[in-house]
Amino acid sequence: MATGSNIRRRTWLGEAWDSTLGKKLFAAGSAAVLVAYLLLHMLGNLTALGGVGDGSPQIDRYGEWLREFGTPLLPHAGFLWFVRGILLIAIAVHVTAVVQLARRNRAARPTGHGAKRIGRSWAARSMIVTGPLLIGFIVFHILHFTTLTVDVTPLRHGEVYANLYGAFQKWYFVLIYLVGVFLIGTHLRHGLWSMLQTLGLDDHRRRERAKAGATVVAGVLVAGFALIPILFWTGALPEPAGSAHATVHALSALTARI
Repeated sequence: MATGSNIRRRTWLGEAWDSTLGKKLFAAGSAAVLVAYLLLHMLGNLTALGGVGDGSPQIDRYGEWLREFGTPLLPHAGFLWFVRGILLIAIAVHVTAVVQLARRNRAARPTGHGAKRIGRSWAARSMIVTGPLLIGFIVFHILHFTTLTVDVTPLRHGEVYANLYGAFQKWYFVLIYLVGVFLIGTHLRHGLWSMLQTLGLDDHRRRERAKAGATVVAGVLVAGFALIPILFWTGALPEPAGSAHATVHALSALTARI
């Protein structure tokens, strides 16, 4: 017979992860981290509204500040990689918790004619679709503007404004990002609503305010992220003078006249 000393005790973290409520809390907590990042990322993107400035666009200076933040205690771009690591962990926890909760829900659902889904919105039903699509969009976004692997326009390290301008002169990149932003808004609105329910903030007195709050946050993020590609595409934000993109554009125009 095993004694108490021979029985391996589970940690409270492991016990919480195994419980349905615990998984919901992990999903909600990781979602909160991702939403906070999205809000900060949107605000950073909006520095592009400063245009080319005096030849040193504000968004370029913002990007350099992020890369140099914490130096010399941290290596160059060390803070950015720390944040990226936190985001990867949050995404992994969120996806794992949501998938496992969905499996538990399916296993607990009764079978037969009486098993009908009642009162579920389109956003709720589409979460299983928008989630994987968002993962694909995030991977594309990283390959495009972080690692500069999708070098179509072309892209240059440190030239954030010029990279955005060049990319969003292509209608297909504008379309990809607008679709990605729409997916973020759709997924986020229902996700925030679910998170508020999990945290016990959804009672009959606060339900409408919680729904309105989720809609407002999702709407602000959609508008903020969609604004940049639209303004570049329409020419409301000017071409960066003296950049590689301007040179390519001038050469193309010269070639067309010959």
